[in-house]
Amino acid sequence: MSQFGSQFHGRSNRKLAGNGKVTLKNRDKRRHEMGGYFVATKLGEKDEVKQVRHRGGSVTAKMQYAASANLLSGKAYKKVKIKSIMESKDNRNFARLNIITKGTIIETEDGKAVVINRPGRDGFINAKKI
Repeated sequence: MSQFGSQFHGRSNRKLAGNGKVTLKNRDKRRHEMGGYFVATKLGEKDEVKQVRHRGGSVTAKMQYAASANLLSGKAYKKVKIKSIMESKDNRNFARLNIITKGTIIETEDGKAVVINRPGRDGFINAKKI
């Protein structure tokens, strides 16, 4: 899917130089300027997290499949099972494809909740009751 391709973290060639002129490309993209791919965290049978190594040896967790969420009720978190995905503010097709992103409304054992973190970046799901 081209929509979920890698991202270039550099200056756009379409932007103006500041004096009205269009900037000219003087070199190609470099490997260290490339971003990561979009991690489409899907609803699954069990939690599945992938460890990814970054430049400098740092390691982050990317959630591939999610079955449970940490539900904030009151002042304490409680681990609950995710039943289904109701709607997504990012893309209405994400709810049909069972993709979980920040702001997605999910149906849990304790009722409706909204995801308050980024599971593709954090490796877990935090949600709060609606």
